[in-house]
Amino acid sequence: MVAYFGKKEPPKDRDIQGTDSRIAAREKGIIRTKYQRLKAVMDERMRRLWAGSEAISYGWGGVTLVAEATGLSRNTIAAGLQGIKHKTTITPGPGEARRIRHPGGGRKRLTHSYPKLTAALEALVDPTTRGDPMSPLRWTCKSLRRLATALQSQGYAVSPPTVGELLKKMDYSLQANRKLREGESHTDRNAQFEYVAAQTQEFLGRGQPVVSIDAKKKELVGKYKNPGREWQPEGSPEAVAMHDFPDSELGKVTPYGVFDLASNSGWVSVGLDHDTAAFAVESVRRWWQQMGSKVYPQATELLITADSGGSNGYRTRWWKVQLQGLADELGLKISVCHFPPGTSKWNKIEHRMFCHITENWRGRPLVSHEVIVNLISNTTTTKGLHIQACLDTNNYPTGIKITDQQMAELRIKPADFHGEWNYTISPRT
Repeated sequence: MVAYFGKKEPPKDRDIQGTDSRIAAREKGIIRTKYQRLKAVMDERMRRLWAGSEAISYGWGGVTLVAEATGLSRNTIAAGLQGIKHKTTITPGPGEARRIRHPGGGRKRLTHSYPKLTAALEALVDPTTRGDPMSPLRWTCKSLRRLATALQSQGYAVSPPTVGELLKKMDYSLQANRKLREGESHTDRNAQFEYVAAQTQEFLGRGQPVVSIDAKKKELVGKYKNPGREWQPEGSPEAVAMHDFPDSELGKVTPYGVFDLASNSGWVSVGLDHDTAAFAVESVRRWWQQMGSKVYPQATELLITADSGGSNGYRTRWWKVQLQGLADELGLKISVCHFPPGTSKWNKIEHRMFCHITENWRGRPLVSHEVIVNLISNTTTTKGLHIQACLDTNNYPTGIKITDQQMAELRIKPADFHGEWNYTISPRT
């Protein structure tokens, strides 16, 4: 335990655990600057006393602050605190010599006592490439405590905090998984992206609408935890359910979005039933009726960019049959360009609309359908994004089979380049 000498109640602006990180960083910078200027003229004893004095002046949390700013151990600072308290090391008595160890005195670093300690630790942290592939730690959580225990079994007298310091010196840090691998790339992946870009520019150049479509992940409706943080009165977080069991009445919803690239606007249908091809096409239909037809009254064509899978996948027959019905109803030639498999994150709607919706409702429980629709509709950006949303209460059954005869009746024309990904459906009337 580190003794604390000062006020019993820590000042609010000095509480290292509760203050703003910028304040703590500024104070660390001040301490670090003073330490660097005095370090060369201070001996070991004076360094202890100075560190203890700084810790006392900063009050509660001062030991942690000084330790992080200077790199001195907490034990060194604690010794300085004790020296100041008892005044035994500040002013020597008559005839007493100021005992200061010679340079290099004191306990040696563990890496000096155990030259192979670093290699042993690295073998435990990354057993596949640097150590034994059959190491038990390969299949367990590599906490500091477990790493220290494993090293102790090999004869190294180390503690969990020491293991943490060694890992930092070895440029290790705690890191989460990152989604970077997209699987195997199609040989014509880049060529398809270039084709989609060329088609998009060609349609926009002629004043024809281009939309990006996709379904957002399903969301639980009710008093459930939603990732993120929102400003609330101190100590009064909004209470939510302990378990994420779907509510029997509210269930889940599937937001399906249509993003208009030219006007930077979007439509979201909040579906209560299954995410099917009929639901996807109905979302496009509602976008056209509520928004698209007003922005493009003279349009004769429509370009849709979509993922290669899901309810709007290029292999889904029901998707193409539903698009044919939409083309017949609206009198528009509908062209579709699918992104190559494994590249759904490149879909414009992901980083032009859905990400802003997620940001807008962060930390807020989606307690009702009305709340979801309102949060989506009120999502805006400084670039002028505006979104309309509506609840879709229709039923969309699954398991519908499309026959070869139905496919033969479609007026679908595959493109010369990857006709399975790029095709145009013309109205039959």
